[in-house]
Amino acid sequence: MEVRAGCPDWASVYLRHRNGSNKTAHTKLGTTLDLTLKEARTKARQLKAAIALGADPQADARQRKAVPTWNAFFTESYLPHAKQAKRTWKNDADMHRLRLGPRFGATPINRITRQEVQQFHNELREDGLAPATADHHLKLLRHALNLAVDWGMLQVNPAAKVKQFNSENLVERYLSDEEFKRLMRVLRDHENRPMACIVLWLLATGARSGEAKAATWDDIARDQTVWTIRSEHSKSKKRRAVPLNDIARSVLQEIRASGCTSGHLFVGKRGPYKYLSKNWERICEEADLQGLRLHDLRHNYASMLVNSGHSLYEVQQALGHSDPKVTMRYSHLSKESLQGAANSAGDRIKAAMAE
Repeated sequence: MEVRAGCPDWASVYLRHRNGSNKTAHTKLGTTLDLTLKEARTKARQLKAAIALGADPQADARQRKAVPTWNAFFTESYLPHAKQAKRTWKNDADMHRLRLGPRFGATPINRITRQEVQQFHNELREDGLAPATADHHLKLLRHALNLAVDWGMLQVNPAAKVKQFNSENLVERYLSDEEFKRLMRVLRDHENRPMACIVLWLLATGARSGEAKAATWDDIARDQTVWTIRSEHSKSKKRRAVPLNDIARSVLQEIRASGCTSGHLFVGKRGPYKYLSKNWERICEEADLQGLRLHDLRHNYASMLVNSGHSLYEVQQALGHSDPKVTMRYSHLSKESLQGAANSAGDRIKAAMAE
């Protein structure tokens, strides 16, 4: 052993030994503040035995120092990969900037524990985030650390067994007949015609807002009967064709009449739309619609199809779902339709009883 004075009150204790290259090396055992002479000798004997069996304390120390912090791993390894592999990488960057970075940023990724991940997940809910939003943060952490395991930077993913809240997130807002009429009146006379057109388009096609914002005239068939959503703009990453009804075609006619015949379909004062939330909030205020999200227009489109007697398979194809289970959440049936179905069964019973 070797003792090196650090200051008048304490010293560091090292074990001098030969490393794997047969060179003299020194491995720190501790200080005289936390080790007695007996404990230091015991620790030295244990370390010598480990070295004799092939252990390399200095290599282990170098490996520990080489493990990046969460901030370094996310910005230098994960994010460059995500930019190539995910269209939603900006959402990942925002979650890191707002919550994951402040919580785990200075922690080496191999020192993030399952308990810390679980606590972080729970605190997101306590801070008022929706269950689905809290789960998005957990899924990002889990996915990123899975990649760290794949890349040999981490042995075990601490987030692997942390359970999601798995909220069904089935809060759907359907328009009553009166609400629907109010919305139509506002859209008919609204001064922001490009925004009114995009809302009508979403109602008439059941498309996602991102798909509509990315739509161009090149995606519209010459006879204006089909809109092709390119794979890079589709959530499923699959190309799909959307048949256009009379309302959708009337939107195209209005856009053409305004002089916009090339480039993106929906163009505001500052160019193609990037954000719709503020304009959508104004429309809802004018139509006196409470709690209606822009995505709810997709729910209402599916509801109109189902209530008109179309099968779930047809709805699935219209919405572009690869899994029919996803379509089930859009298979809303109005009370009137259910009552009509019940009445038809009752009428048949009555007819049989009368014979």
